[in-house]
Amino acid sequence: MTNSPTSGTALVTGASAGIGATYADRLARRGHDLVLVARDAGRLSALAETLKAQYGVAVDVLRADLSVAADLRLVEKRLREDAAITLLVNNAGIGPKGGLLADDIDYLDTMIALNVTAANRLAVAAAQAFSARGKGTIVNIASAVAIIPELFNGTYSGTKAFVLAFTQALAKELDGTGVRLQAVLPGLTRTEIFDRAGGSIDALDQNRVMDVADLVDAALAGLDQGELVTIPSLPEKADWEKLQAARFALGPNISHNKPAARYAAA
Repeated sequence: MTNSPTSGTALVTGASAGIGATYADRLARRGHDLVLVARDAGRLSALAETLKAQYGVAVDVLRADLSVAADLRLVEKRLREDAAITLLVNNAGIGPKGGLLADDIDYLDTMIALNVTAANRLAVAAAQAFSARGKGTIVNIASAVAIIPELFNGTYSGTKAFVLAFTQALAKELDGTGVRLQAVLPGLTRTEIFDRAGGSIDALDQNRVMDVADLVDAALAGLDQGELVTIPSLPEKADWEKLQAARFALGPNISHNKPAARYAAA
């Protein structure tokens, strides 16, 4: 197995199942010690024992509900103070229960707290700590709907668009510091997120649903290749590069001292 771009301890949020648990397995296989973060202490402990026995790595369990400010700050404190941590996998989050107009607004607030507020706070804490140490990697789990938000629930798509834009901007700010960033944009993935939201992954077109192991393996391959943005399902890298080129082509015209002529009064 190819070694990870960094050495040391990886902190993985949302690690009790799905994408987070699979990252924990793959990173342990690569020789990382682990700090596993999630709400379900029982599942975390069981996973920790399995990974320690299978790979011989050290695994700490940090039970936290990242939608709760006090818990979030405990994880932030660990990131800032534990110099052994060189990799953050910012994965914790929840999905929608259905269409936006039928969703519960309090649940949507919790989604924003997890998908945006917690992700932002932990990534900024890691960026500040890692840049001071001169090395580290931050992996932020976004979603393919970040670039085509019309396909899904608006609040969820908006949270993932935040993660993508945040990662791109932070990467620019961290250039030259020794800290690497990656945003991973999964499409439909076979995880518990659909069951927790009251749906079923089995009801979807299975030709569009990726196995979680394939997703994480592809994401880690993208990280090894130095990608800032990894879309595991995308066949042609050139398609993403064209989108980026079109976006940057707008740059010279997004800020002028006068409105465009097409907005002049008739």
